[in-house]
Amino acid sequence: MSLKDLPINKSWTLFLDRDGVINHRLPGDYVKTPEQFEMLPGVARAIKILGERFGHIIVVSNQQGVGKGLMTAEDLEKVDQKMHSLIAEAGGRLDAVFYAPMLAKERHIMRKPRIGMALAARKKFPEIQFKMSMIAGDSLSDMQFGKCLGMKTVLISESNLIAKKIPKLVDYYYKSLEDFSLDIS
Repeated sequence: MSLKDLPINKSWTLFLDRDGVINHRLPGDYVKTPEQFEMLPGVARAIKILGERFGHIIVVSNQQGVGKGLMTAEDLEKVDQKMHSLIAEAGGRLDAVFYAPMLAKERHIMRKPRIGMALAARKKFPEIQFKMSMIAGDSLSDMQFGKCLGMKTVLISESNLIAKKIPKLVDYYYKSLEDFSLDIS
């Protein structure tokens, strides 16, 4: 099914991963300070466009740098403030941000691919229906997270390796969030 065939309107929710989708991922490291947060090209404009289509835009991001003690929750909040500021300057919005600071080895329900952050989002916004939601992410855990909940999945990556290896997990593939936003608008 083509993306344009989906009846996306303000009753739909878009879940976004952060690192690698909204901002540059730091290879082998974590974005620990606002100075390290570098938005990917076209993302602020893309989120503005997507906000015109979706009722809610919610970030769900694993951030185990906190659990590893490499940064504090306050550091993460400062990075979050910079992200919100850059998006707002472009006329966009994020309705909520949920982070899972636990270590991957803890297998906590809040860490993707588990569904805790989605359940927390629905608690905050009871009108969310996962069958009328999409997840745009760059990792296998993002795609698994979406499929566990019956969402449409959008792989955002320079490489469509995940789509080639496990095609049933990826409904749509784009090289950037900007490309996705332009196709859906």
